[in-house]
Amino acid sequence: MTDTALSNEPTVRDHGVSLTDTAAEKVKSLLSQEGRDDLRLRVAVQPGGCSGLIYQLYFDERFLDGDKAVDFDGVEVIVDDMSVPYLDGAKIDFKDTISEQGFTIDNPNAAGSCACGDSFH
Repeated sequence: MTDTALSNEPTVRDHGVSLTDTAAEKVKSLLSQEGRDDLRLRVAVQPGGCSGLIYQLYFDERFLDGDKAVDFDGVEVIVDDMSVPYLDGAKIDFKDTISEQGFTIDNPNAAGSCACGDSFH
């Protein structure tokens, strides 16, 4: 069995974050434009923003102690050990519409967010 988003249980449960096919394709496109194949998509939660916590979503070449990783069709998503409880069950998507463009995070753990939508609690 391969480590993909299709193998539901052991793989996705490594950190609980899922990546839609649309988001995976966008990540691959961005990495291709950069000419890099050594980067991972890191998702983290850090203190900040109006509501107390903010998302960090960026490319990272590092793999740190405690990082949890899941491969989604060639896109490795990593989450640090401290962020896992805040992100368990979160889904990352990519929107490209008239009203929205960019990566979105649908997080069932977020009890609420601020008016600007950049932070949560």
